[in-house]
Amino acid sequence: MTVHNRITLFRTERGLSRKDLAALVGVNPQTIGFLERGGYSPSVELALRLARVFGVPLDALFSLDPFPSLADQLGGLPLKPQGEFR
Repeated sequence: MTVHNRITLFRTERGLSRKDLAALVGVNPQTIGFLERGGYSPSVELALRLARVFGVPLDALFSLDPFPSLADQLGGLPLKPQGEFR
């Protein structure tokens, strides 16, 4: 079963590189890359360490179901047609 995550979203929002995040949770930067791409499911311990670093509940960071897009979460706000940016 695939474990979906928002590691990239939280990492970039906080201005962390993969190397920075890896150092904070005690893993190799490649592990962060594998996690972000969904090629690796974290241990419970690693998942908890990541959630602690970001200061979020575990279910905000990991899910067995795909996360809804941010646009869907924001109510599917309609985009303005191109050229109407006023």
